[in-house]
Amino acid sequence: MTNNIVEIDNLSFGYKGRLLHKGINMVFPRGKVVAIMGGSGSGKTTLLRLIGGQIKPSKGEVRVHGDVVHKQDRDGIFKLRRKMGMLFQQGALFTDLSVYENVAFPMRELTDLPDSMIHDLVLMKLNAVGLRGAHTLMPAELSGGMARRVALARAIALDPAIMMYDEPFAGLDPISMGVICSLIRSLNDALGATSIIVSHDVKETFLIADYVYFVANGVVTAEGTPDDLMKSTLPFVHQFVHGDKDGPVPFHYPAGNYQAELMKQK
Repeated sequence: MTNNIVEIDNLSFGYKGRLLHKGINMVFPRGKVVAIMGGSGSGKTTLLRLIGGQIKPSKGEVRVHGDVVHKQDRDGIFKLRRKMGMLFQQGALFTDLSVYENVAFPMRELTDLPDSMIHDLVLMKLNAVGLRGAHTLMPAELSGGMARRVALARAIALDPAIMMYDEPFAGLDPISMGVICSLIRSLNDALGATSIIVSHDVKETFLIADYVYFVANGVVTAEGTPDDLMKSTLPFVHQFVHGDKDGPVPFHYPAGNYQAELMKQK
């Protein structure tokens, strides 16, 4: 029996004739934190949507626990998603619900647990992210870092086997970033889960990831442990890891001659 909880096999996907992924292959083993990194627009978040079954590949497969995601019917997709937790980039808390009710929401919707047990579980999840004392607050009363931690508590409410994080460090101050970074690693190990992180924050991601895939131009351009990639001499990896201005990834989106375009307006 394979130890890989999620497998992406020869996957291709595109929007409106533009091929975003061209034969992607990745595996995500049980109990590991695996990162998908790359520049903006490289299709990192789209890979999470393909794993969750929100969209279907043009070619190839995404398998979760051996089941091909895009071949599932509605009930099959929901069954697979019950095994997944998702931390959205902006938290996506319900603004009209308290912190307590945000975390309780998946428990109320997806289980038949009594209120007394939901109460204990909500406080347990909030305690895990250090916010048990904030359970009565509304999302508008939270800082950005606190909101992200509440969203994390909600994402782990049902102890998912797969945790997906979409840019979990974006917009956070250094302290909040360190807290979220530590929580991702500790929660993964405590739950025995498989964590998939989409990020472009090299320092934080390399601290907690067991394995990293770099995506560019629709393919996996490099992969390996953080230590291996820090030593990589591949131009793209070196530019990304060290933040070099010059390299294979251009600053400008492809465009025609600048002077010629200016002259057209005269």
